Amino acid sequence: MTRFEEAEGLGPQDAEFVRDVVAVLAKHGNLNRFGLCLLHDHFPLAADEVLVETNDSKARTLHVHVEKADRTRHAKASQWRFAPDCQEILLCTTLDLCPGAAQGEGAPSVTDDAPR
Repeated sequence: MTRFEEAEGLGPQDAEFVRDVVAVLAKHGNLNRFGLCLLHDHFPLAADEVLVETNDSKARTLHVHVEKADRTRHAKASQWRFAPDCQEILLCTTLDLCPGAAQGEGAPSVTDDAPR
């Protein structure tokens, strides 16, 4: 994956692509559910590791850290990389203010069989 410093952000050349993505999201009623993120890397992860996002609502901060995939208690994926094999790249704890946390919901994973 591209390092953050070298990753190319959206530009005018991506206008048609963005319109197409917006149209697909709208078609499926997901404009307020999904969006885009710039895929990038800050440091390597081992095959058995995942990034986990938590937050502190009082301090209004987000925190991302590495955990072992088979030991994490954070189960809701919040970012996916659609490469040859779909892959979860960021998990979000349901114990904080992530979507669904108040109701105790758990979203089904789209990558049950994918390596982490």
